[in-house]
Amino acid sequence: MSIPFIEENDQTVARRQHLEAMRQLVGNVYPNKFQRSEVVEADREDTITRIVEKFRAFEPKGEPDGRPAAEEIELANQQLNEFAVRLAGRIASPPRVMGKAAFVHLSDGISRLQIYIRKADVVGLRNDAAGGDVDGWELFQLLDHGDFIGVEGYLFVTKTGELSLHVQKLQFLAKALLPLPDKMHGIHDPEIRQRQRYADLIAGSLKLEQDESLTPREVFELRARAIKELRRILEDHGYVEVETPMLTPLATGAAARPFKTHHNALDIDLYARIAPELYLKRLLVGGFEKVYELNRNFRNEGVSTRHNPEFTMLEFYWAYADVNQMMDFCEEMIRAVVFRALGHTHVKFGEVDIDFAHPFRRVSMKDSLAGSVADDDVTVENVLEHFEAQVEHGLIQPTFITQFPKPISPLSKASPSDPNVAERFELYIVGMEVANGFSELNDPAEQYDRFRDQMKRRERGDEEAMLMDEDYIRALSYGMPPAAGIGIGIDRFTMLLTNKQSIRDVILFPHLRPERKPSEPNANEA
Repeated sequence: MSIPFIEENDQTVARRQHLEAMRQLVGNVYPNKFQRSEVVEADREDTITRIVEKFRAFEPKGEPDGRPAAEEIELANQQLNEFAVRLAGRIASPPRVMGKAAFVHLSDGISRLQIYIRKADVVGLRNDAAGGDVDGWELFQLLDHGDFIGVEGYLFVTKTGELSLHVQKLQFLAKALLPLPDKMHGIHDPEIRQRQRYADLIAGSLKLEQDESLTPREVFELRARAIKELRRILEDHGYVEVETPMLTPLATGAAARPFKTHHNALDIDLYARIAPELYLKRLLVGGFEKVYELNRNFRNEGVSTRHNPEFTMLEFYWAYADVNQMMDFCEEMIRAVVFRALGHTHVKFGEVDIDFAHPFRRVSMKDSLAGSVADDDVTVENVLEHFEAQVEHGLIQPTFITQFPKPISPLSKASPSDPNVAERFELYIVGMEVANGFSELNDPAEQYDRFRDQMKRRERGDEEAMLMDEDYIRALSYGMPPAAGIGIGIDRFTMLLTNKQSIRDVILFPHLRPERKPSEPNANEA
């Protein structure tokens, strides 16, 4: 039976026919599992990558004519033939059939391994409860590029010196009903890559023309390494990872428009959190001295190459520290993560070279305007506007901008030397805000007044101004120690590490407009 929304063409029709023929041959065409061998390491399944990494050293070096010496091949095979393995993967290339034998490559999404199938000695396996053998060559001829199979056999090297697996048993695992992306060049349309990330990942694993850019899988593995290192650093410094609500009765903790939903059982409106800040600081009140959360935040705002409505933040709070200590720690952490993730501290982003080894520049927001705006024209009310227009886009190397206007920093302490300035910083790299931190306001009376001022802004039409959070004021009234806090944007940090110009390229499944079907009119026509 065809799937109505899957395009029908010669290839998809042929693949469905192969699937039905396969069903007649092996029974269940979507078996529940495949048991892989444990040759490389006991109690750990063999993957194609692990086998290739373990046994690649057996590949003999070529002679001047390009082929290895026959004696070297024979010696390698005497050792390799002793290893019987069971592997599974996706067929990553169309088979090369040579009469009654064939070569094809299997992929686990990272590495490839060539397999050799010979009509005379390959046995197919049924997938139903009764089990049993079938004609392995007939099974092989029903396979398509992209199908998943399991194979069992022994390792060897070919006459050209390529590590391969001689297949003795062949099991069908899953059918690719759609043809795979172009194996030569991958997928170039960014919307297809972002909308169909599964196809993007497949294309990256099949791509033959390699360049300096990371494959999609490498991007997200690097992201995972960076997050792992951030966690390690925090835990080594005594931080405790916590979880706070994602659905909240008030949209507080940042200046942003929220997403709204309704809880039917409680009959109350709830908001997808815009920041976990006020919950994390409640934990400081409760006695935690160092807490962190890797959190998903949701803001019902614009979409751009640097903004996604759903994004990942790392927020952490440090009791008894101030903004300057947090800046020092932030700089050390960012530099360490860059080095551990990349193996060096020099990052290429577009046409720009970023050096994380050098000390990060620190400059107040007002002083950053020197040479761009006359000093007499700068006020507390307009300094941010001037900064965003004149300075922000030019902050290429890591730079801490400090001393923000207090009115736009309602959760930050004022500077002891200037009550109009907040003890706050933002870290900018290639014109992007990557981190935001400050000395936390812990005076409940002053926080109450700041919230009242925010409420007045809302009454004047500022939809992003904060709400009054009475429970948070109550918590502060129990006493919160002096503390510093910070939020680091994981998505933007990953953009820098992977040289990706769009935030959508570092989020596995970014938000996009619904895909318009061919039968539907576009908005302009409607």
